[in-house]
Amino acid sequence: MKFTAEQIADILEGEVVGNPNAEVHQLSKIEEGKDGSLTFLSNPKYNHFIYTTEATITIVNKNFEPESKINTTLIKVEDAYLSFTKLLEFYDQVKGLKNGIENPVAISEGVIYGDNFYLGSFSYIGTNVTIGDNVKIYPNCYIGDNVKIGSEVTLYPGVKIYSETEIGNKCKIHSGVVIGSDGFGFAPNADGSFKKIPQIGNVIIEDDVEIGAATTIDRATMGSTIIRKGVKLDNQIQVAHNVEIGENTVIAAQTGIAGSTKIGKNGMIGGQVGITGHLIIGNNVRIQAQSGVTRNIKDNEILQGSPTFGYNDFSKSYVHFKNLPKIITEIEELKKEILNTKNRNNG
Repeated sequence: MKFTAEQIADILEGEVVGNPNAEVHQLSKIEEGKDGSLTFLSNPKYNHFIYTTEATITIVNKNFEPESKINTTLIKVEDAYLSFTKLLEFYDQVKGLKNGIENPVAISEGVIYGDNFYLGSFSYIGTNVTIGDNVKIYPNCYIGDNVKIGSEVTLYPGVKIYSETEIGNKCKIHSGVVIGSDGFGFAPNADGSFKKIPQIGNVIIEDDVEIGAATTIDRATMGSTIIRKGVKLDNQIQVAHNVEIGENTVIAAQTGIAGSTKIGKNGMIGGQVGITGHLIIGNNVRIQAQSGVTRNIKDNEILQGSPTFGYNDFSKSYVHFKNLPKIITEIEELKKEILNTKNRNNG
C-alpha cells in the first residue's frame, strides 16, 4: 500500500516541503532510510542523519530548518514524534482491515457475529458464541462454547479461548495465548496421590485489555478470574485461578501470579516477579523485576527483593550485600583480636 506526501500531510494536518507526490510504502529509522520509506526526526541528536538519509519522506517539527541540502521531502508538524506515533496507529489499522470468512473453518450452531467480521482459516468456533462488530480472528484460533467477545477485538494466530470466557471491547490477544484453561487445583489423597478438583468457573476480561504472546490465564475454580479494564500483560505471564488484576495495571514478561491473589489498580510489576497465592496487593504498587512477593502489600508501596521489602531499604542494604565477604573477614579478625586480648589479660 502506497501513500503520497500530500495524503500523509492531510492525515497529520502538516505542511509538505518538497514533492507532494512523493510516494512511500514502508517505514524506517532515519539512519536506515531507503527509497520508498517514511521516517521522522524529533531528537536533535539525530539531525545529522537528515542530510544523508535515503528516506523519501521525513516528518519533522515545524521549527526545523535544514542547514544544507537535503534529498528527502519534509512534512512539518507540531510534534514529529506524536505525529509518527499517530501514523503508526493508522498504519496498524489499515493493515488489519481484513473481512470475510476463509476456508476451511468450523462454525458451530448458534454463533452470532457482527459487521466487518474476519475469521482466518483452520479456526473453530463452538456453539452459542456471540461476537461483536469489527472482530478479527486470525488463522488457527479456537473459541469454545458460550464464549462472549465484544467489538473491535483482535485474536492473533493460535489463540485458544476455552468455554464460558467473556472478553470486552477493544482487546488485543496475541499469538499462543490460552484463556480459560483449568486452574491448578488438586486435593491430596491418603495414598499420596492427588485428585483433581473440577474447575467450573470462568475468565472475564474487560475492555481495552492487551495480552502478550504465550500468556496463560486460568479459569476460576468457582466464580471468575478477572482482568479489569485497561490492563496490559506482557508475553509469557501466568495468571492462576481466581486472580483479579485491577484497572490499568501493567505486568512485564515471565511474571507468575498464584491463585486467588487480588492486585489493585494502576500497578506496575516488573519481569520475572513471583507472587504467592491469596494475597491482597494495593493500588499504585510498584514491584521491581525478579522480586518475590509473599505478603499483603499496602497502597503506593515500592518493593524489591525476594522476599520483597521497601525499595529504598533494599538499595541501602544492597551496598552491604556486596561487601559481605569483606565484612565477614573483618569480623573474624576482630574476634581474633578480642580472643588474644582476653588471653593476655588472663595470663
